[in-house]
Parts: sequence; structure tokens; C-alpha cells
Amino acid sequence: MARLRMIPPMFRTTRLHAAAAIALAAVLSSCEVSPPIQQTQRKPTLLSHNGFSPPPNQGLAAVPNIGAVPMVPPPPVYAPSAIVVDIKSGKILYAKDADSRRAVASTQKIITALCVIDAGNLDKPVRIVASDGQCEPTKLGLRAGEVYTRRELLKVLLVKSANDVARALARDVAGSQEAFAARMNQKCSQLGMRNSRFRNPHGLTEPGQYSTARDLAIAAMAAYQNPVIRQFARTKEFTFRFSNGRTTQIGTTNKVLKDLPYCTGLKTGTTNASGRCLVSTGEVEDRSVVVVVLKSNSRNIWSDSTKLLRWALERS
Repeated sequence: MARLRMIPPMFRTTRLHAAAAIALAAVLSSCEVSPPIQQTQRKPTLLSHNGFSPPPNQGLAAVPNIGAVPMVPPPPVYAPSAIVVDIKSGKILYAKDADSRRAVASTQKIITALCVIDAGNLDKPVRIVASDGQCEPTKLGLRAGEVYTRRELLKVLLVKSANDVARALARDVAGSQEAFAARMNQKCSQLGMRNSRFRNPHGLTEPGQYSTARDLAIAAMAAYQNPVIRQFARTKEFTFRFSNGRTTQIGTTNKVLKDLPYCTGLKTGTTNASGRCLVSTGEVEDRSVVVVVLKSNSRNIWSDSTKLLRWALERS
């Protein structure tokens, strides 16, 4: 099977994060791009990098059947591009045309969120300016002069996918939309996302902007390691308070998160160019996976993602 170059480790704060980074570094270490992995390959390959070994009774070695391909064949999916990755091991369980470059709409807000996290100081006040609202169609309705923290805006970004919020965060972090896009592309390079190029923080269609199912799986695994993103991405509904005291209910755009008990996120995306896209994560016992489905439609996006999550996580 083909092997790709290693991705440099990105998480160094704890030994657990180091293990997660190693799994991320090899998320694409083996995969048949068009057909799914042959069902005869039952034994997982535990990943290592620079001589790293999981500590006793922790990490990869402590998880039974880690990265094991399910015994039943994968379900058919409508979407032309999809991938399923075991998060703990980085083993690809299934892939379908995972390297085709496509518009991915708001799923690229995963990278936006990672760049905001990298900037730090989540309690920093952000003063809204008029240009933040120069976007369509999904908006929170921010008004010039209002002040919110980066943390408050990041939560709305991941739950509601508001484009004016994405623009406000990008401007605050990098000074301009263009400078923030450069940060996004630098982040992609750091993570090893070799087939992605972003030109804005929200995902509205622009020429020369694209990603792949494979690359979004890498981004999702990185996001999954951050507790703030993980908490916000699994939020189904919350009350947002505007600067003037008015409140509104913010509900998730992710139908799978609402309907499948063990789904834990992560990000939806829809434009005419991208079709319906969903990057989802799920956890059952010691198993966790990321599922990326691109270029689906309204009829199939939720069922495609649910079927792949069930196939990867449920065991009889």
C-alpha cells in the first residue's frame, strides 16, 4: 500500500498529546485511495515516530483492537469523496476518492478554529467593525461597536457556522482577511495537509480555494485534540448574549450530532460549489473515529455520515 511522508508532531504539552500527534502524523500512512481497505487486513499497525513508545498501560497499546477494520464490509455511500480514520491509531479504515480537490465550504472553519486557538488569549475582547458583516448568507448579526471575547465568538463559529463571526475572528487575530488566510495555509503546511489552499476564513466559494477528504481528516484529528474545540463542536444548543443584553438560542447545524448519541461533532459545510459536506467525529467505549463526507446532497449527507460512523464504531 502507498505511504505518504510523515507529518511533524504538533502537540507537545503532555505525553497523551504527543501520542495524538504521532497518530496525526501517520493518519495517511496507508490507504487505497479508490477502493476501501481489503477486509482481510484485520490487524492494526501501531504507529511510532522517532522511537516513541506509549507509556505502560496508556496510549495506543492499552486500547484493545485499536484501529481494527470492522469485520463487515463498509456501507455504500452516495458521496463521491469520503474517508474514515481511527483517531487513536491514525489507521485509515475506509477511503473513497480521498485525494480529489474540492470546495469544502464551512468545513474549512476547522482550520479557522485551530488558528484562533494558536493565537491564544481566548478571553481577549474583540470589537466588531462594519466590515465584519460583509458576507452572506449565514450570519449572527454582529454590529459595529459590539464587543465579545474570542472564546464567545469561537463557540458561535463552531456551532452556528456564522460567517460574520469568522471574519471578525480573522481580522482580530491577523489584522486582515488576507493575512489570516496566509495563517490558515501555514497551519495546513504544519499539519501536512498537502492538497489544501484557503483564501478566506469562512468557506464561501473563491477561485483557487480547495481541500480534500484526506486533508480534512488531518485537520479534524488536530481539532479533536483541543479540549475547547472538542467541547464547542459537540454543543447542540446554547444561549448567546449580545452586547446590548439581548439573547438568542444558537443551535447546531449538525443533524447527526443531534440524532446519533455517540456523535461528538464536528463541522458542517454547504455551498453550491461544494454540495453538502460533513466532518463528523464519534466515540464508543475506547474507540473514536473521524468521518469526512464531501460533495453529498441534502438527501444523503446525514445518512452517509451516520452509516460510516455506525460501521466504524458499533460492534456486535
